Amino acid sequence: MTPSPVLALDLVGTFAFAISGATAGVRKRLDLFGVLVLSFAAATAGGITRDFLIGATPPVALADWRYLAVSVLAGLATFYSHERVERLRNPVQLFDAIGLGLFAVTGAGKALAYGLGPTGAVLLGMLSGIGGGIARDVLSAEIPAVLRRELYAVAALLGAACVVVGEALGWPSAATAVGGALACFTLRFLAIRRGWQLPVAKPRDR
Repeated sequence: MTPSPVLALDLVGTFAFAISGATAGVRKRLDLFGVLVLSFAAATAGGITRDFLIGATPPVALADWRYLAVSVLAGLATFYSHERVERLRNPVQLFDAIGLGLFAVTGAGKALAYGLGPTGAVLLGMLSGIGGGIARDVLSAEIPAVLRRELYAVAALLGAACVVVGEALGWPSAATAVGGALACFTLRFLAIRRGWQLPVAKPRDR
């Protein structure tokens, strides 16, 4: 993928994850600083982890001021217009699903660009997608969604796999990335609406 599409998708994903983080912060009744911290953590944790693992240092989310600006803008907008955000159906999950798909495809694409093989690229794409949600949930004292919600990491794996398959087949990178992000979002959204999930552990009572 060329740098411009990657940057655009990364910033859109950053904005979406930042809103999910800020919304979680407002629901926890954090002050403005706390909401902005959750916003930035949710928006950048996945990308920072991705960049460290492939040796792309310093991480782009720390080196490029636009990532901080986008996350702060989303945090401020959510903090001062929380009622409008809440009018959406379950905004944390909605924006989380958007960010999940976008970060999964950009993570996989960047991994391929740095020489990782197909398996590594798919796994790193998944990690890029779920990292922000994990950071948000841990900081807000929640069990991470990847451990308990409907097809969270599986959806990220699907989006990342679309990018890897498209690259192997020589398909246009931008179209493949958009298609992968849509596939991830659609699976995640349907899982939320219909309650699709992997088997849940049910320990026996002693």
